[in-house]
Amino acid sequence: MQIVEKDSPKAWLLAARPKTLAAGSVPVIVASALAAHFGQFDLIPALLCLIFALLAQIASNFSNDYFDFIKKTDDEDRLGPERAVASGWIDPKKMLFGTLLTIAIACLFGLGLIYYGGWEMILVGAVCVVSLLAYSTGPYPLSYHGLGDLFVLVFFGFVAVVFTYYVQTQTFNPFTFAAGAIVGLAAINILIINNYRDRDTDKKNHKNTTIVIFGEVFAKWYYLLNGVVACLLCLLFVHESVLAAFLPFLYLIPHYKTWQKMTVINRGKALNPLLGETSRNLLILGLLLSMGLLI
Repeated sequence: MQIVEKDSPKAWLLAARPKTLAAGSVPVIVASALAAHFGQFDLIPALLCLIFALLAQIASNFSNDYFDFIKKTDDEDRLGPERAVASGWIDPKKMLFGTLLTIAIACLFGLGLIYYGGWEMILVGAVCVVSLLAYSTGPYPLSYHGLGDLFVLVFFGFVAVVFTYYVQTQTFNPFTFAAGAIVGLAAINILIINNYRDRDTDKKNHKNTTIVIFGEVFAKWYYLLNGVVACLLCLLFVHESVLAAFLPFLYLIPHYKTWQKMTVINRGKALNPLLGETSRNLLILGLLLSMGLLI
């Protein structure tokens, strides 16, 4: 167990789970590269989207930390990286306040997007915030009913890519939906590793993730196929950019190596480093696709 001073900056940094933040940044990078490919890149709205996405993800991590503690999902049997509230690093009330404050700051930056995307961006932001909270709490928490994967695909895939592109170009482009699926599928793998590691404790605590519902063998193939399908979808860009279509296939090298480790390790705390590897792999995929669009 790490020794962390209570309510210290280090405690908040660990609670933000920086190793997973590629899920918030990669959609913005890919959407901005796509906008640049069509000669419509706009720096200010791109930065606003990046800040909003990262803050929203941090708020989601804070929220999960708080509500999993309240629901007693995080207990002495937890295998994942230590949680701030459960470990006593941050007082539960302060974590709840930190969650709401981070959401508020994200929304302040999000308001700047109204200038670029119109008043409808308020609705988009509101849906993002409500869904973020609904992931871990409310009458039907998504992560407890096998809907966490869909949440990641929709919000860290389609919504993030499509609307980052939209605020820069004021148009919708079919390629953004393809890019959203590519990024979203790879981002789901971060959740898969997390839920694969926690499958036994999640089952005990009635947290019905897709891994609890469909089992260990499903999880292994699900992880592998997500990466393969993401690369195959890149072929949709072949008429726009041959490099964008084929360069991302290099991602399959680290993706396959991480999958091999996942199948060999199988269970326990030894799976924790694969969270960082999977996040890194997502970043590699996003950068390869972006490079293909920009060259």
